[in-house]
Amino acid sequence: MYVEHSYEKRGPLPQWQSSCKHLFCPCYPEDGYDLANIDSKSLLLSMKKLQQPDGSQFRTPVTVTLGVFFLSAAPGVLFLSAAPEMAGVGSAVRRIYLAVYNWIVFAGWAQVLYYTILALWESGHEDVYGAVERPLQFAQTAAIMEILHGLVGLVRSPVSATLPQIGSRLFLTWGILWSFPEIRSNILVTSLVISWSITEIIRYSFFGMKEIFGFAPSWLLWLRYSTFMVLYPTGISSEVGLIFAALPHMMASQRYCLRLPNKWNFSYDYSYTSILALAVYIPGSPHMFKYMLSQCKKALSKSKTV
Repeated sequence: MYVEHSYEKRGPLPQWQSSCKHLFCPCYPEDGYDLANIDSKSLLLSMKKLQQPDGSQFRTPVTVTLGVFFLSAAPGVLFLSAAPEMAGVGSAVRRIYLAVYNWIVFAGWAQVLYYTILALWESGHEDVYGAVERPLQFAQTAAIMEILHGLVGLVRSPVSATLPQIGSRLFLTWGILWSFPEIRSNILVTSLVISWSITEIIRYSFFGMKEIFGFAPSWLLWLRYSTFMVLYPTGISSEVGLIFAALPHMMASQRYCLRLPNKWNFSYDYSYTSILALAVYIPGSPHMFKYMLSQCKKALSKSKTV
């Protein structure tokens, strides 16, 4: 078994290192440790009990490598961690996955913007939704993965900020635009998809470049943290307007509603859910705008410092 150890060599062995030598194995640290027959619980207990002459815990870290794992001890801390080789492989896999994910979704939003411009040029805003429906549904639904990324720690974005934004967009994509064809010719659909697509093209290309190259160009950084000042208000106002426009059709069609009497003795009105969603926009929109503004100041000030 390969064993690696590290000690500071500054004159005679301190008392805690002498204790370590005898507790772990009957050999001097430079010779390496044969831990094949050492009980793991005894090893952990021994490391916890190591003390300096004054009775305090030792300050010099002790690291013992067992195969591909590190058993480490520090002041009052004991943990088992993967070896650097394993961590390096995991980091590379993470970066490749996130790069592929970001560029695939980027391509989806680029299609949305392209087909929007094409539809506006050829026929007008009434036909925009029909031209972008499939790529819009794909690109926006793929954003569900971002919630999972935050939950498992693949990215540092807080789920509390990601969840409401993605949730509201999914509600618009599937619960409004897909569910109520009557509003698809509304001009707010055009302002919505333009605001969304430009925002996401910038965002996904920014993160895609960071995952591949480790950095993004300064102009892309500026776009990432500045364009929201225009695109966020236009996107939010379009979302709110489309929900309002869909309310009469919800009430008339009774789609997704459950009326009494029924075997569950329960009633549900989809229009109430939409009204509740509108109510959430009142405190939620300013909160998100302030959050993005703080992120903008932090990112741009950091770039100036660099």
